[in-house]
Amino acid sequence: MIHLKPITVPFLLFWAALLQGQNATVFGTILDEEQSPIPNVNIVYGDAGTVSDDNGYFILQVVADTPNTLTFSHVGFKDIVVEQLTLLTNETFELNPVMYKDVVQVAGVEVSATGEKKLEGITTISPQTVRKIPGANAGVENVLKLIPGVSFNNELSTQYHVRGGNFDENLVYVNGIQVYRPFLIRSAQQEGLSFVNSDMVSGLDFSPGGFQAKYGDALSSVLDITYKTPTRFGLRLNGSFLGGSGTLETASKNKKFTSITGVRYRNNSLLVNSQQTESNLNPKFVDAQNYLTYRFSNVFHLSFLGTYSINDYENEPFTRQTNFGTINDPKALLVFYQGRENNTYTNALGALKLDYYLGDNTVLGLTSSLYHTQEEEFSDIIASYELGPVDTDFSDGDSGDANAPRGIGSQFTRARNQLDALIFTISHTGKFSKNRKTLEWGLKFTHEDIRDQLRESEFIDSAGYIIRPSEPPLPNNQPEEPFLGDILPYESAMATNYVKTSRLAGFIQYAHQMDLKNQTLYFNVGTRIQHWTISGEGFNNSSQTIFSPRVQFSIKPNWERDVLFRFSTGSYQQPPFYRELRDITGSINPQVKAQKSIHYVLGSEYSFNLKDRPFTLLGEAYYKDLKNVNPYTIEDVRLRYAAQNNTTAFAYGVDLRLVGAFVPGTESWVSLGYLQTKENIAERGYIPRPTDQRLKFAMLFQDYMPNIPNLRLYLNLVYNTGVPGGSPNTADPYNFQNRLRDYKRADMGISYIFADEKNKHPQGHWLYKFRECSVGFEIFNLFNTQNSITNTWVRDVDTQRQFAVPNYLTSRVFNLKFGMRF
Repeated sequence: MIHLKPITVPFLLFWAALLQGQNATVFGTILDEEQSPIPNVNIVYGDAGTVSDDNGYFILQVVADTPNTLTFSHVGFKDIVVEQLTLLTNETFELNPVMYKDVVQVAGVEVSATGEKKLEGITTISPQTVRKIPGANAGVENVLKLIPGVSFNNELSTQYHVRGGNFDENLVYVNGIQVYRPFLIRSAQQEGLSFVNSDMVSGLDFSPGGFQAKYGDALSSVLDITYKTPTRFGLRLNGSFLGGSGTLETASKNKKFTSITGVRYRNNSLLVNSQQTESNLNPKFVDAQNYLTYRFSNVFHLSFLGTYSINDYENEPFTRQTNFGTINDPKALLVFYQGRENNTYTNALGALKLDYYLGDNTVLGLTSSLYHTQEEEFSDIIASYELGPVDTDFSDGDSGDANAPRGIGSQFTRARNQLDALIFTISHTGKFSKNRKTLEWGLKFTHEDIRDQLRESEFIDSAGYIIRPSEPPLPNNQPEEPFLGDILPYESAMATNYVKTSRLAGFIQYAHQMDLKNQTLYFNVGTRIQHWTISGEGFNNSSQTIFSPRVQFSIKPNWERDVLFRFSTGSYQQPPFYRELRDITGSINPQVKAQKSIHYVLGSEYSFNLKDRPFTLLGEAYYKDLKNVNPYTIEDVRLRYAAQNNTTAFAYGVDLRLVGAFVPGTESWVSLGYLQTKENIAERGYIPRPTDQRLKFAMLFQDYMPNIPNLRLYLNLVYNTGVPGGSPNTADPYNFQNRLRDYKRADMGISYIFADEKNKHPQGHWLYKFRECSVGFEIFNLFNTQNSITNTWVRDVDTQRQFAVPNYLTSRVFNLKFGMRF
């Protein structure tokens, strides 16, 4: 290995400047009509050229003292041609062109700016769509769940399953920085805000599988978010019954310094109070995010991403009544509570990123980040319940109430859980692009320091006496004979863990796009390698190395029809994170290996016109072969791993999505997906996995009134078949394969647009200073469907029989909202 002395780097840069003495530099940011940056714009200069990055920034070397012609082009925008651009030797010239939207012709089909084909198999979603679509937890994840292959049966959660994977198998990046979610959250109503602030987003790319080597080591999906680099002052304010947010954008006169800052507040009381449990609830969620950029020169850029969030969940439940059963045998569960829970999750992230543009074709990056989370779960809840038939006599005022309960049972749950995690990362990335060939590489070091104290227990007296755990088995003839053994909790986890993990990961990939006999071909080949070591108190160190090659291939034939075909395959291995090392008792198993999945994805895109409107039909068939699987259970959003690699599994399915202008001037889509995933635990045979979501249908629909075009309607519909679950925590999945009920939900929003990019107002009008202004309302769970995510298991005193009482999610809720942008 060659080591460069400190003086070597500036010496090389000096000679590089001398060699470029006859050149000049053009740089800047390409904007659209709304002054938002446009990524992936082609800038052509003679036989050379470059492409704008995710923030619309470009840099290009041109010949000095000579008239030059630059051409800016992008699908869906009118070309810009800059002629007779003459610069002096070593002169740097800033050029910020504004591109205007246009309808263009591609293979005989009209497509809009959002209709550009993605050779890499990436789904791109407009940030405007994310901000408009209603949902109980509106944002990026709310829209992702309308895409085939992505689902979760809980509208309060920002988590999602992708093609049979769980929450921990999804990667999320913001401006190239990996982000994390809290560790201890066990129910969706404790989550609050998504990490991603939708008002700060300028780009959103998502891949449900078969993604490139640069995207990391995970089994299921990658969500790649780009935050804005503002070009002028802007202020956005939003408010509703659920909370409010504000986003401030600034830019210096010379555009060297920019910042975007977002603050959000959310209170879930409106939604949670629509559930069955009456309580004194105070769920408060606050976060602040800031993204700064400073351009020291046209080649050195420094950016900073800082976030801080507090989830403060306080709950004092009082009573609950749930009616269930059948028409012939209706039952009711009436619960009286004492106690309270107070959970706090505090997270902070700071990241610095330095970008160096080495000429027209090379970008080098250096990123360092520090993530810190402190989480506490303190709760003491005593629940006394009555289980009995329901009063069906409609002649009195007690209809629907519990009648003649058969005894009283009780449950006591206690938790004193504390976790402190510190994750440090430093990484280098590089990208060289020329003549539609791209070479990318990266190296990343991560150190994780986890300190965890787990203290939780559950005592059950729902059969007239304390129920002991099933293991170890002891003779127990209660209540006929007294039992003299110790009183033990039915379930408990007691552990104190100190775990450190050091990871060194790298990747390299090469992509080439070419034209062969009027056909467009694209391939990407790359590989990842990672080595990690786990250490801690009470166990021996463990280490492992993995190697993950990946390949993508796309072809756009020279057909009359606009069709694209894609195929990708590769190895996707997920090294264990702390949660995967911890078993159900809280103990750490450092010998857990990386889970491995081989992806096979075959996809196509077909663009066509229907009634003079553009549509695109996207389809993918996939198969995933999984080895070294670490089995788990799901309870609401809490994952509990076995911490064993004793399982094999598979997943296969088909995803279809039709995107287009169902209504002229809008974008809507319909999604349909079929999935089957099964696992074989310890060679006991294949059974459905907890995420076996067989059928999924979803629709996103946008409309407006022809006579009142400023009155807009937004509707999203979701139907998911039920997943396995709802069993008692200690139940053997091989003996209990019931499924939860199907998930059906519709959310509708209606807004009146006073001002936006199509509705400008003259000076002197009261709306002149508004770039956007809207007022509207939303109806969540439009048809008031009773969905459930888990079951509460209770015993009948007489028969000792267990009953599954569904825990229903939110009912119909009405919400008012407003939004404005200056």
